[in-house]
Amino acid sequence: MKTNFKFLAIIAFTGVILQSCSNDDDNLALNAPAISNFEYGEGSSHSTERVAYKGSDIHFEAEISAEAVVSSISLDIHAHDLTPGEAEVEWDHEQIFTDTAYLVMNPIFHEHIDVPSNIPAGEYHITLTVTDELGNSTEIEGHIDILDPIGLSDISIASSVVRGDDFHAEFMVHAVHGVHNITVDIHAHGITPGEGEVEWHFEEVFTEGYHDQTEVEFHKHIDVPVTAPAGEYHMVFTVEDDEGNTVNHSAHIDVATE
Repeated sequence: MKTNFKFLAIIAFTGVILQSCSNDDDNLALNAPAISNFEYGEGSSHSTERVAYKGSDIHFEAEISAEAVVSSISLDIHAHDLTPGEAEVEWDHEQIFTDTAYLVMNPIFHEHIDVPSNIPAGEYHITLTVTDELGNSTEIEGHIDILDPIGLSDISIASSVVRGDDFHAEFMVHAVHGVHNITVDIHAHGITPGEGEVEWHFEEVFTEGYHDQTEVEFHKHIDVPVTAPAGEYHMVFTVEDDEGNTVNHSAHIDVATE
């Protein structure tokens, strides 16, 4: 009887060991998470075009298939050799997501990441990494172009004018959020009016024909008073969009007496 009991005990113990080894083998055999249907783009429209705008956001979405529970999802965004301009800063965004909704076997990743308004425009590199609780990880990479929300092109502004005449200023405006207004400011550079002359400072806000347009040509002829003192004037053309973003273009014009 004792012999039979010992024999059964040995068989049971061996079975436990084999089952444990089998479980270990199953764990070792589990595949790393798979990432599919990875898309990203401008956040407000959930666009899949790989473009976003400064001061806006980027939406990210991906389907994750995991044979073990996901332990973390990380997202890295960094520039590709971009040099910040005046008042701009480098942007390197890294974020680890451990939300409960993601700590499952087959989560759907969906996030919106804010894009600072004071970073250089250009190409940015993206890496999405998924890690499971066994330490297996998978990453997927991509690129996105981050653009200024307002762009000016085909700029043509007169550089000289005879007082009493007018001069033209024109350029194309591209504003993804729509134009709110366009302001023109013209002022003198330390010019003292002479006899019969009157200091000239032109400032006007233009909305008609431009408000809410995403692509429009600004074309104006600006009169220069005959009494304006001759000399160099500084001009600033400011475009503001419906999100409060602005872009300036500066120029100079010489006002002559004849």
